[in-house]
Amino acid sequence: MERYDCHSATQEYPHPFIHEVKMTTAQRIRGVILGSVLFPVRILLASLLFLIMWPVARLRLAGLSEEERSRPVKGWRRWLFHSVILSLSRAVFFCLGYFWVKVKGRKADLKEAPVLVVAPHSGFLDMLVLCPTELATVVSRSENASLPVVGALLEFNQAVLVSRKDPESRRKAVAQVRERLTSDGYWPQMLMFPEGTTTNGSVLIKFKPGAFLAGVPVQPVLLHYPNELVSEVGIEALWHTTSQLYTNVTVEFLPVYNPSQEEKNDPNLYADNVQKLMAKALGVPATDYVMDGRVPVSKLGGLSLPVESPARKTLSLLQRSLGACDVEAALDRMIDRCQTGAQGSARASVDELAAILGLTDRQAAVTICGLYYFKDEIVDLRQICLSVAALSGLFSFKSVLHTAFTLFDREGTGSLSAEQLSNLMGALLGVPQRNTAELYTQASNQGQLTEECLLQVLTTHPTYQRVANEFMQCDKAGAHLANGKAENNNSSMQNGNGSIHYNKKFD
Repeated sequence: MERYDCHSATQEYPHPFIHEVKMTTAQRIRGVILGSVLFPVRILLASLLFLIMWPVARLRLAGLSEEERSRPVKGWRRWLFHSVILSLSRAVFFCLGYFWVKVKGRKADLKEAPVLVVAPHSGFLDMLVLCPTELATVVSRSENASLPVVGALLEFNQAVLVSRKDPESRRKAVAQVRERLTSDGYWPQMLMFPEGTTTNGSVLIKFKPGAFLAGVPVQPVLLHYPNELVSEVGIEALWHTTSQLYTNVTVEFLPVYNPSQEEKNDPNLYADNVQKLMAKALGVPATDYVMDGRVPVSKLGGLSLPVESPARKTLSLLQRSLGACDVEAALDRMIDRCQTGAQGSARASVDELAAILGLTDRQAAVTICGLYYFKDEIVDLRQICLSVAALSGLFSFKSVLHTAFTLFDREGTGSLSAEQLSNLMGALLGVPQRNTAELYTQASNQGQLTEECLLQVLTTHPTYQRVANEFMQCDKAGAHLANGKAENNNSSMQNGNGSIHYNKKFD
C-alpha cells in the first residue's frame, strides 16, 4: 500500500453543539445550596401561572369556526386575551429569575418588518423574547400541539405548525409562512429562530431560508445572556437558571434589513448575509454548520461534512480495544465480508460487527453502531471500513477509493450512477450524503462516472481536494498508527528492504 504524507484535519471554529457547563467548586456549592431552595419554589410558582394561562389561552378562540380560526384574531378577543397572556408570560419568567429584561434598540412595527429573526438559539428559555416582541406568532413542531399548556398557547398564538417528518406538511407550512409575511399587515408579526436548532452560542450556524423565502424585510434580534450557565438540556437548564439569584438578559433589536433584488431572488444568499451581519454584531464567527437529521455537519460543494467524524472516533476506539497492530486485520475482515455475497452482506448486527472486528466488549460495537446513526443496531460495514481506512494512515487514498468504487459498482460496469456516488461518498465520509449532484456533474463525462475521473476531481478540484484532504485522509492519530506499523518487525507495511508492501484488500 502506498505511503503518503498525512494531513491533520483541525476544526476551524468552536464546536457549537456541545453544551458544557463550566463551574468552579464555589459555584457548584452555591448552586446546590441556592438551587435546593429556589428551584422548587420557582418551578411551583411558574407551574401555577401556566395552569392559569391554560384556560385563558383556550378562551381566545373558543366558539370560533375553523374558517374563523384560519384568520387573524381581531377586536376584543385580541386586546383582552393578548394583554392577559402577555402579562402572565412575563410573570412566568420573573418567577424563574428573569427580574429585568434589558431592551436595546427599537422593535420595528409590522409594516417595517413582517418577520423578526432571533439568534443565537441556546434553549427553550429563549422564548422569553416573546415578551418584548409582544407575543409575535411563531413556527412550531406539530407534535407540540398535543402537549398540555403548550398546545393551548400555540393555539392562542395561531402558530404555524409543521411536521418535520412529513414533506407535505413542510410544503404547506412554507406556503402558510409566505402568505402571512406578504399579507401587508393582515397577519401579525412573525418571530423565527433561523438556526433551526439550539447551539451553545459560540458561533452562529447556517441560517435556514424559511424566514427569507418571501423576500420581505426582516429585523435581526440578538439575545445576550451575560451571566447564564449555558445548558441545552431541559431540567438541567432549569436547574442552572433557577439556582442563580437572577439571570441577566438583553434583547437587542438591530436596524431593519432590507434585501436587495439579488437577495429577494436567492433566499439562501439573503439568509447568509443576515447571518453574517448578526454574527458580526455578536462578535462570534458565522459558520456553515447545520444539523442534517441529528448529525451536525458543515456544507462544502454540496457535501455534508461531519463536525465530529465518526471514523475518527471509531479509529480511536479500535486502537484502544484491539491495539494498533490489529486494526488493519479488522479492516481486512470487514472488506472480506463486504466483497462476498449479495449487497445485503454489507450490513451487520452489533454481535456480527463485534465478531468481525474481534471485539470482546459488545458495548464497543454498540458505540460504533451509534456513531454511524443506523437504526435497530444494524450498520453498513462499508461506511465503517472505508471511512476508518481513509483516516487510519495504513492505506493510500487512491487505494481506499479503488476499493470503495469496487464495492459500490456491484455490476462491474466501471461507472457509477448518481445514487451510487451518493452512497460511496457517504461511506467515505461516514455520514449520509443527500446532495452530490454538483460532484457528479464535475466528475462525470457524458453520463459516465469512472473511478479515474472521480479520483481526478477529488484530488485536483479546489473544493473537493479540500474535502479529500481534510475529511478523507489520515490525521495525527492515523499517522501514529501507520508509524507504529512501520516500526513493527512483523509489519505488513514494509518488507525487510523498506519497500512498499501492498495490502491486497485495498489494492
